[in-house]
Amino acid sequence: MPILPPPIDDRRYRDILEEALARIPVHTPEWTNFCPSDPGVTLIEIFAFLTESLLYRANQIPDRNRVKFLQLLGVPLNPAASSRGILGITNEVEPPQAITLNAGIEASAGEIPFRTERGLDVLPVEACVYYKRPVSDPTGELRKHYDLLYASLKQEGGSAAGDLVLYETVAYEGRDDRGISPGEDTVDGCLWLALLTPSRMTRKDPASRLREEVRGKIAGRTLCVGVVPALVDADRRLEPSGRAAQEQPSLQFQIPLVPRVGEPSRAGQPRLADYRTLAHRASVDVLQEPGIVELALPGADDLALWEDLDPLESGSWNYPPALADGGLEGRIVTWIRVSSLNAKSRVLWVGINAVMATQRDQITNEMLADGTGEPDQVRRLAHPPVLLDSVRIFVCSPGGTWEPWRRIDDLHAAPGEVAARTSRLTTVVTVDSSRESGVRPSLSALPAKERAADVFWVDAESGEIRFGDGFRGRRPPPDAKIKATYDHSRGAAGNVGPGTINMAPSLREGLKLRNPVRTWGGSAAERVEEGEKQVPRFLQHRDRLVTVADFEAIALRTPGIDVGRVEVLPSYNPDIAPDAVGNAPGTVTLMLIPRFDPAHPNAPEADRMFLDAACRYLDPRRVVTTELILRGPKYLDIWVTVGIEVLALGRSPAEVNEEVKRRLTEFLSPLRDIGLADPAETQLVPEYADMRKGWPLRKAVSARELMAVASRVPGVRLVNEVRLADATGQEQQEEVSLERLQLPRVAGIAVELGDAPAPADLIRSQTAVGPAVTPGIGKRIVPVPVIPREC
Repeated sequence: MPILPPPIDDRRYRDILEEALARIPVHTPEWTNFCPSDPGVTLIEIFAFLTESLLYRANQIPDRNRVKFLQLLGVPLNPAASSRGILGITNEVEPPQAITLNAGIEASAGEIPFRTERGLDVLPVEACVYYKRPVSDPTGELRKHYDLLYASLKQEGGSAAGDLVLYETVAYEGRDDRGISPGEDTVDGCLWLALLTPSRMTRKDPASRLREEVRGKIAGRTLCVGVVPALVDADRRLEPSGRAAQEQPSLQFQIPLVPRVGEPSRAGQPRLADYRTLAHRASVDVLQEPGIVELALPGADDLALWEDLDPLESGSWNYPPALADGGLEGRIVTWIRVSSLNAKSRVLWVGINAVMATQRDQITNEMLADGTGEPDQVRRLAHPPVLLDSVRIFVCSPGGTWEPWRRIDDLHAAPGEVAARTSRLTTVVTVDSSRESGVRPSLSALPAKERAADVFWVDAESGEIRFGDGFRGRRPPPDAKIKATYDHSRGAAGNVGPGTINMAPSLREGLKLRNPVRTWGGSAAERVEEGEKQVPRFLQHRDRLVTVADFEAIALRTPGIDVGRVEVLPSYNPDIAPDAVGNAPGTVTLMLIPRFDPAHPNAPEADRMFLDAACRYLDPRRVVTTELILRGPKYLDIWVTVGIEVLALGRSPAEVNEEVKRRLTEFLSPLRDIGLADPAETQLVPEYADMRKGWPLRKAVSARELMAVASRVPGVRLVNEVRLADATGQEQQEEVSLERLQLPRVAGIAVELGDAPAPADLIRSQTAVGPAVTPGIGKRIVPVPVIPREC
């Protein structure tokens, strides 16, 4: 049974009043009238009423006491996490010049501030991303035309030439959630980054002169290229050794290597373009998480383009894509070819003059209460929650100088103000404040190392600063001035949409910035009620992943992300057969679903950054011999059509149809209530216990079960029929089976009066035509551009 805290005092108003009246003969025997009309009795009733109110408040544990109990138990509340994002800066300064910006530039999205993490060179160029998309030709007439047009090109190539592949040049703007795959969506496996002169620079000089001027300004500079991968189909695996077993794809950046004037040409061979690889540096793998790649640009002489290409050579072979807009051709400073070593990687956005930014409010020189010289002094910052790494505490010394103190994770590990050296030991020991050991400081005590005890401890969630007691950590001296500098986080409010961060007062005129993609990673601080629920589980697992309940409880508390659902599959690997729990001893698979997903609100998907945050949090808490696999769900699209009959009196048919759609969509939802399952509910209906969290794994979608849900909607007189179709479009008679980590996703639902419509009609109305098929890898091809037709 649960342990209930005893009340401090359980007396009520009547008990207090009767006890006070019973004391009257003892203390005042001359008082003989105890009637309610007596003025003295009225005063006693008033005081009894006030006393009952005081006892009621005393029995209620305030929130500050509850938080203190959590701290004593070693269960701190998770602080709010700051969001991060990528900022792209546009340089339109006239005349063109490269401008160097320091780290810490403040930008804002309305009232929410962000700060850049690194400095960068903002080069006076713009960028546009192009790729060569294959063109389908069902009739073959277009291909015959281009075979005749490029016959000379194939003869020039000789045996080295291959089949002609028609493509069209497409500007990629990064508006597709799935991004673009250079290895699957292009004919050459590359993305082409065109560096252009700024569009708003109006010059009377020829365009070639402006290009040469810009080349001189960017020569030898560092170009910061931002890359945001398409974080879909994510998978994370922690091997028993403790390191994540992941692929390490990388990007390659190349610029044209144009032959010098007078260099001999290769006679008898096709004039293939040559490229040189740029030296680059990145702190992260930009195909695994968003990041910045710093490219070292060569000198002005090497930033050149081909000037003597034939009309048929432009855009063919491995040359940059041909552009139909002559104005853009005149603005191109140089091309950068971006290729990936991983053919399956997908890129969501690529841009230049990019820098990472973190949401944070910077609080500088906040004055705290003066020191008192007492042990265990506590100060509280004015703007919690705070970022731990940003907290700086300065204490004014007697000489008038501000000395920085060092943050420490545990004050019990701090040295004392005065260290003692015993006669037998040569090591320095700290005097124990409890004095239970009976150790007394030696007369030959030596002073501790300079400022080794100048430490403090900080609670990121509440902003509480705690100093030592003298035996463990130094006490701020009496009347000593104390100030703090730190960064404040606004949590989930920092998750803003694309283009929202567009203000930067400190930037000079001509520089503009915006965020091309939404920011990520911001989460609210954990509430006291949520922390209290974790106390019994924390006392059971002690923050270690051992049992199935431990995996679920700890994964739900991952800071920085909002976890909506956790499915723990012990001794299971989804990549091997048979598909059953117990196929891989020593392996634990976690299926994680985020609580919110703006791109897919009805079927949230766990992207790569979401799983990375969970991976970093779970890795130090697992047993080293356990292999941990983290994945998101694999959604299986299904189509549902329902035919119903509506009661003659009551709700309108339109309202009933919409209610049936809503009930069926909620019933098939992968995510319902947030948190852990109720043990009582699990014992009562074990086969449907997981339905509280969402659709259970490996549970088939049955037409009869959906019919039962639809029949319980008010206003439905009869459900005539329920028809299902799976992801292949094939209609299923009874049910749609699910396996491994699959969950249903309602791709389409239709409810009509009478008979249920055919799912094939619903599929045809909602399914779009897919992209053209990319030619097979390894086949010798010659990409040639297709000139778009004009009316």
